[in-house]
Amino acid sequence: MDANGKTTREIVERFHDAFENHRPDALDALIGEGCILENTAPAPDGARYEGRKACLDFWKGIAAPASLAFTAEEIWAGKDRGIIRWRLSWGEGEADRVRGVNILRVRDGRIVEVFGYVKG
Repeated sequence: MDANGKTTREIVERFHDAFENHRPDALDALIGEGCILENTAPAPDGARYEGRKACLDFWKGIAAPASLAFTAEEIWAGKDRGIIRWRLSWGEGEADRVRGVNILRVRDGRIVEVFGYVKG
């Protein structure tokens, strides 16, 4: 539990909920200064976003559209780390989906690091 009484699991669940329920503004309270995101694409290492604003701009852009459907397959958290296994769909066909995982670090009640990976 952090100084604000929030557990890592609560923070990670709220982060995923912002995507699953298309609530991009909910991300504002969850992302820390100096946040780093290594995205799933492009290969081989993914794009790197540095700083709170850069991370928020990227995430809000994919949390908002109702055409993107995120579903959690599993959420795990311990101490300062969280893992979300997720599925993303953008159409009706089998080829219109991908599965992936985010590995998160939480510090002082805020997300400060996320590494995203997808099944290729």
